[in-house]
Formats: sequence, structure tokens, C-alpha cells
Amino acid sequence: MDRLTEMEAFATVVDQGGFTDAARKMGISKSAVSKHVSSLEARLGARLLNRTTRRVSPTEIGLAYYDRARRVLNDAGEADALVTSMQSAPSGLLRISVATDFGVNHLSPVLGDFLSEFPDITVNMVLNNRYVELISEGFDMAVRIGELEDSTLRARKLTDTTRRMIASPGYFAKHGRPEKIDDLNDHKLLHYSNAANSAVWKLTAPSGEKRQVRTAGWLTVNDGQSLLNACVGGLGIAYLPSFLYGDAMSKGLVEEAIPDLPADTQGIYAVYPPGRFTQPKVRAFIDFLVHAFAEKGPDAW
Repeated sequence: MDRLTEMEAFATVVDQGGFTDAARKMGISKSAVSKHVSSLEARLGARLLNRTTRRVSPTEIGLAYYDRARRVLNDAGEADALVTSMQSAPSGLLRISVATDFGVNHLSPVLGDFLSEFPDITVNMVLNNRYVELISEGFDMAVRIGELEDSTLRARKLTDTTRRMIASPGYFAKHGRPEKIDDLNDHKLLHYSNAANSAVWKLTAPSGEKRQVRTAGWLTVNDGQSLLNACVGGLGIAYLPSFLYGDAMSKGLVEEAIPDLPADTQGIYAVYPPGRFTQPKVRAFIDFLVHAFAEKGPDAW
């Protein structure tokens, strides 16, 4: 007889407390369940069940065997579910959290291609600049930028971006260009209010020394695109990611403030809840994003 079927019959008898209920659960006859269990006991050379006219219970050996057998059966069930999951077509509602700047500028433009490729998926993309709790808030995945916090979430890197200090040519013509980090104290700076410690810029000197520069902001905004617009308009220097300023820099609308400083490179990640299996809709979207951003970053935006 099949070893896994013998295990299943025995474990189901223990779970159900008897052969009759086990047979009903498995959809086979009571005599078939009994034959499977008897065959298992004969093969192992041990009595696994105490049988009386009123009840069936595992022996001490049977209880130890049950724990291992149930683990094997659960693993086998998960293996079957994995194959089914991997073969099923991606479908259903996909709820995504993404930072506003990245979502507006880079995720929204590619969603049409994704939905055309996977017409059975519907997307609810939530743009915000706060750290959402995926599971408790009902998100399937999020796109996050920068160092990931210690977490049980799974992550897959999509690409990289860099952060640099930028301003318009007009600003530099009027106020001069800073030559070193300490010169920032004499310039008009633009801050992002949603960032933790937004008044502190973490910079790296040409020597490799890490510097934390606490600077007063001439303008503080809770939106990166607005900061970029302020830069282009000549209002000051901002510290922004390349995915936001890349197009403006390629058009000559902004320039790097201190080109000698090493760039701060940050990863862009898809994060999603833990588990042995990834939902087909989530896996499909992450694979799509990896392909969509294959030619992007750190400065190629």
C-alpha cells in the first residue's frame, strides 16, 4: 500500500477519534481505513492505536509517530498547493502601497502595460508617504526605497536610485555654487517634511567621512515633486532621488550642487508578506516591475 496513504489514514483516525469519522473525512470505507492503519502498523512493527469498543486513541509510540506524520502530510499538501498555485493564472484584486513621488512618476506610467498583459487582475494603488503595515492594513505588497527596516517581510530588489543635492543654473548664477559641505550654511535649502529628521542631511565627504549636516530650510514641503519644481524655479538647493530629478537634469533644468561628493545610492524594493508561497498576482507584478525597470538606475532615469 502507498506509504503516504497509510500515514494519512492513521493521522485522520487520530484527528477524528475513530475509524468511522476518519472514513467519512477521507471519503473511503471504514474497512479501507482499517486496512491502511493495519498495514502501517505491520510495516513499522509497532502498535500505534489502542482500540476499544468505545474509543480509539494513539499509543505512546503512536503519538510520537503522529507528530512526525502530520508534519509530512502538511508538507505534502503544501507541495501540491504550490504546484496548483504556480499553474493558476494570476487574477484578483492587487492592493499596492507606494511612495507618492515614485508612484506618480514611474509606477503609474507602466500600469497600463501590466493590466493589458494580465486582464484578470485589478489594481488598487495607494499613494502615500508613510510606512504602512502590509498585513494589518490589507496590502498585498509595497514598493519601498532606501534601507529596509528589519522585518519578516520578503523583499526583491527592483533597481537603484541615487540622492544628490541639486539646484537650477539660475540659482547658482545668483547665489554662487557651494564648493564643500560647510558652504551649505550660506545657501537657501529646501527640505522634505515627511522624512524623519528632515532638517538633517546625511552626506559623504570626498574623503569618505560621513557627515550629518543640520541645516535650516528656506522652504519645507511634504511632496518631492513640489521640491523639484522649487529647484527648477531657482528657490534653492534640495536633496532628491535621481528617479525624481533625472529628467530635469538631462534637460539642463537642474545641476548638481557639489559634484565632488559621492552619491548616496539607495535600493528600490518590492516587499510582500512572508510565507512559503507567493500569490500568482503578486509574483506576476513583481516580475513585471523587474523587467520594466531593468534599464533604470542609479542615474538612468
